[in-house]
Amino acid sequence: MDLMAMRLVVIFLLWSVVHSMYYHSFEREEKCVIEDLPSDMLVTGRYKIQKWDRSQHDFLPSAPGLGMVVTVKAPNEEVLLAKLYGPDAKFMFTTHTSGMHYICLQSNSTNEIAFASSRLRVHLDVQVGDHPLDYASVDPKDKVKEVSYGLEHLRGEVDHITKEQEYQRNREEYYRQKSEDMNSNVLWWAITQIIILTTVGIWQIKHLKDFLIAKKVV
Repeated sequence: MDLMAMRLVVIFLLWSVVHSMYYHSFEREEKCVIEDLPSDMLVTGRYKIQKWDRSQHDFLPSAPGLGMVVTVKAPNEEVLLAKLYGPDAKFMFTTHTSGMHYICLQSNSTNEIAFASSRLRVHLDVQVGDHPLDYASVDPKDKVKEVSYGLEHLRGEVDHITKEQEYQRNREEYYRQKSEDMNSNVLWWAITQIIILTTVGIWQIKHLKDFLIAKKVV
């Protein structure tokens, strides 16, 4: 595999594990992103805050003086990360269990009331797995080292995909078992209803027969 082909493979693998987005919020307003993650997985997040400027009617390139409190909670409510960062920062954490993880961000503003000027735009990138290879930091003349780094990173991405597939298989098995249990419960409930209706019908027939005999109708 030549160097260009290997780079394309790495980019293709990274495409499925990087989530980029932005959202609007007010100062001191907490918003959360939910990520369904497997266990023992390194997650790297990068965000940037922009603040609304009333005079320019646009979001400024940066928001000096503002910071962001990043809180990450595992499915079992365990706090994996709780730290204050600046207006443009990167955070990292490692998952311990599989499931829904909550990544919450809240600005550290001291404003008591959110005016129109306190609107924020938060750019957030979440990357699951190893760090991407920075080809700019590699000496272009050292092809062997560049290929070695690329292969090492590619191995890490393959390991991430393997873990993700295993996690999805486990989830599929879990939901399949739940579906089978539900179908079994529905079947037994239907059988129980038939037994109850049959018993009630027999009891009603017997009760009616005894009533007719007592009244000497039959």
